[in-house]
Amino acid sequence: MTSAHTDDSQHRPTPDDEDDRDDAHLEDVDVGAGCTEIWRHLAEQRES
Repeated sequence: MTSAHTDDSQHRPTPDDEDDRDDAHLEDVDVGAGCTEIWRHLAEQRES
């Protein structure tokens, strides 16, 4: 039995694509952040 391996390198953003990503505005949010942290981050961006 073999495990299926998918090459996800095509799905990883390249440096040129970083600003065009839909989630680029969340770049500074820590991985694993909850709703409150994300909401606070977005609110701070709107204020500045």
